[in-house]
Amino acid sequence: MKNSEKVDAGNLSDSEACVSIIQKTTNMVGVSTDDENIILNPQFEDGLNNWTGRGCKIALHDSMGDGKILPKSGKFFAAATERTQSWNGIQQEITGRVQRKLAYEVTALVRIFGNNVNTSDLRVTLYVQKPDLREQYIGIANVQATNKDWAQMQGKFLLNDSPSKVIVYFEGPAAGTDILLNSLVIKHAAKTPPSPPPDFENVAFGVNIIENSNLDNGTNGWSPLGNCTLSVGTGSPRVIPPMARDSLGPYESLSGRYILVTNRTQTWMGPSQTITEKLELYLTYQVSAWVRTSSGPHGPQNVGISLSVDGQWVNGGQTEVADSRWHEIGGSFRLEKQPSNVFVYIQGPVSGVDLMVAGLQIFPVDRQARFRYLRKQTDKIRKRDVTLKFSGVDTCDYTFVKVKQIENDFPIGSCITRTNIDNEDFVDFFVQHFNWAVFGNELKWFWTEPQKGNFNYKDADDMLDLCQKYKIDIRGHCIFWEVDGNVQQWVKSLNKNDLMTAVQNRLNGLLTRYKGKFKHYDVNNEMLHGSFYQDRLGKDIRANMFKTAHQVDPSVNLFVNDYHVEDGCDANSSPEKYIQQILDLQDQGAPVGGIGIQGHIDSPVGPIVCSALDKLATIGLPIWFTELDVSSTNEYIRGDDLEVMLREAMAHPAVDGVILWGFWELFMSRDNAHLVNAEGEINEAGRRFIDLKQEWLSRSHGHVDEQGEFNFRGFSGMYNVEVVTLEKVTSKTFFVDKGDSSLVISIDL
Repeated sequence: MKNSEKVDAGNLSDSEACVSIIQKTTNMVGVSTDDENIILNPQFEDGLNNWTGRGCKIALHDSMGDGKILPKSGKFFAAATERTQSWNGIQQEITGRVQRKLAYEVTALVRIFGNNVNTSDLRVTLYVQKPDLREQYIGIANVQATNKDWAQMQGKFLLNDSPSKVIVYFEGPAAGTDILLNSLVIKHAAKTPPSPPPDFENVAFGVNIIENSNLDNGTNGWSPLGNCTLSVGTGSPRVIPPMARDSLGPYESLSGRYILVTNRTQTWMGPSQTITEKLELYLTYQVSAWVRTSSGPHGPQNVGISLSVDGQWVNGGQTEVADSRWHEIGGSFRLEKQPSNVFVYIQGPVSGVDLMVAGLQIFPVDRQARFRYLRKQTDKIRKRDVTLKFSGVDTCDYTFVKVKQIENDFPIGSCITRTNIDNEDFVDFFVQHFNWAVFGNELKWFWTEPQKGNFNYKDADDMLDLCQKYKIDIRGHCIFWEVDGNVQQWVKSLNKNDLMTAVQNRLNGLLTRYKGKFKHYDVNNEMLHGSFYQDRLGKDIRANMFKTAHQVDPSVNLFVNDYHVEDGCDANSSPEKYIQQILDLQDQGAPVGGIGIQGHIDSPVGPIVCSALDKLATIGLPIWFTELDVSSTNEYIRGDDLEVMLREAMAHPAVDGVILWGFWELFMSRDNAHLVNAEGEINEAGRRFIDLKQEWLSRSHGHVDEQGEFNFRGFSGMYNVEVVTLEKVTSKTFFVDKGDSSLVISIDL
């Protein structure tokens, strides 16, 4: 039986010597690497030659629909017709014309026709068959195609190994809808020029851009969004919300006045203020306010600070207000395209619920100042005093010692996929810079058992072999996924008893097979955002999953894992709700061993992240960032975002590890999140990552004292010491364990 894997193009969900990864010579012969189109007969000038139907018929046209549909370019277009499955479409085999480890750019003109469908998702997909007959489907691009006009599709892909067959095809619309293709171009992708560093001059960091924030002039500067009514009340907090205090510049106490919003007939109604001219591109802005709702039988209300950026909604922070107290909102945002109109507004409670807002602050954040603080905190938290006590040699004033750390043992890992490990350049970077791993999809239930009883563990086995070869520890992600949309169809179709049996089989099968191989498991992913198993099997099922997992493999640490816990932008996954969920599990006897914060974050602000960590730390469990990625079109800003997250993690005593959700372009869940470009060039964000790894390696040198000792302060991990006397040079390795107290290490020379 052939093994099959399916990924999307964006799937997955140090030192100068490393500035570029040298591309290795491939064994493919006669493959063009210039910018010519590798598609044959791309505009159908030669009829349908080189094109075939994938499970359907294809036809050549110069017009359709009584002359209403004409080619946008050239004289002809092709139609995939008599489609009975969504995967039916027009295709061309491109085997031998694509080269491994080269990025290709795909551009197509498409539309749909027939079946009374006006719009449909249309995709271009790559079918890849490997020499071992394993199959892979790579999503390259998608577009909402219409029956009104031609739409352009654009995407990129890269092959990590040398396949035996490659076919590009179009799919997506429901059966009966024709796919029309006017042209297709696939050529070597042009290199994206490096980002210029943003030019921030005279930025008033920590200074509020909101006019009349303290309401000294009534509601001047404020406008009601919708037909609600604004007035000023008194009795709100006079202190700045905690998350804003470390970021603001010199500030005064709040006035105690608030905006009262009444006559609200829509959830979006609230106070608003235009801030278009006060914003600067690529600056990270922190958002802070106190909010409250009127009392009544309406239950908990979500309140959010939102921005309208040229009509597009941007999240500035959210909280749930469940009582009559004032609640803090803390969030952030950043603009990377010049807007025409931006206004901020506070909204959320249902119709008829009055809203109160006090002390709204929006201000640019000085990240460099935060970094200076975090460096000092990291030295306090992560380093310890070490005394090297030498014996076996006569030490004297001229005995010289050079201490150099080889490896910091703080876990910094990355997500990998099965296809990644066929690319030796990817593997080189991975094993050089990471000491932990997590599998993107390959351990998830929908991957290991896509159909009932049809198991695929080969992909996970291959990845496990690689990690074991290089002594890289692994997180198991994940045993279950609580979000309905990520549960495979055969599991959804089971009745309660059969579902319970399937859950038990999954636990026993997976944890028995890999007993002792994984250090962590995410037991039931994203329980704050889904309830598939709980809805069908009852409240106890979540705790029972933990209990059974522990019984099958007592060696593994069992985690909860969820997203938007650290950024203030999702009231469903606030630190308080996450804490309550963990405590509830523990009350039911679940052996929860760690707290996973995914960390898919935009425009991170240190004090907001730190506040969430402080709250979660009160449980006393280790915290990991389990799926960290940041995204910006500008590599310098992306580097800043990554540095924010890594420094906050290193400076917080409750954080025990960080896993990045990938690092290689075209193999990450988000665009503009990569550290290494598709063809192996390290970008500015990647260089920042490498520089941080180097900063967290301790070095020291000096002379041995009269007692034959040498003192230094350093990170935990592996070291090399070189002792130089008049007679000889001696090298030894030693290990510094984590700890707060002074450590004495005896070294016999």
